[in-house]
Amino acid sequence: MDNKDAEKLFFIPFNIGGHWLLLAINPIREIVYYLDSLGNDWTTYPDMKVLIDTVLQAFRAQRDIQTSRRGANSITWIKVACPQQRNQIDCGYFMLRFMRDTLALGRLKILTDYFDEFKCAFYTKDQVDEIKEEWCQFMIKLNVCS
Repeated sequence: MDNKDAEKLFFIPFNIGGHWLLLAINPIREIVYYLDSLGNDWTTYPDMKVLIDTVLQAFRAQRDIQTSRRGANSITWIKVACPQQRNQIDCGYFMLRFMRDTLALGRLKILTDYFDEFKCAFYTKDQVDEIKEEWCQFMIKLNVCS
């Protein structure tokens, strides 16, 4: 990767002991967008933050980027205000929906208040059902369920 890749996002679905959340990472700019349908801050999951920070620091070292001592901790974490789930079971579908919406809109970064097109406190049942159906169709197409 080089500077022409400075706007690429890498999506990391992350499971924290039974709860799914989404990290969208721009490794060149060292930005981690944090989307959690329970509304928790990333400080709720310190092991996750340490892991991702370590990976980004290793990536930086591999690219042989020199940073000052002050710049060594320059990884930016951005909590994205995203739709919140109303139960304890839909987190995986929310994570998939966050990823799909970002990709569908062709966004290279994620706004701190999610996207105007999806500005809502919650997804409706129909919006959650839509991603469930898409996921089922995807799995059938891959012939995973035979």
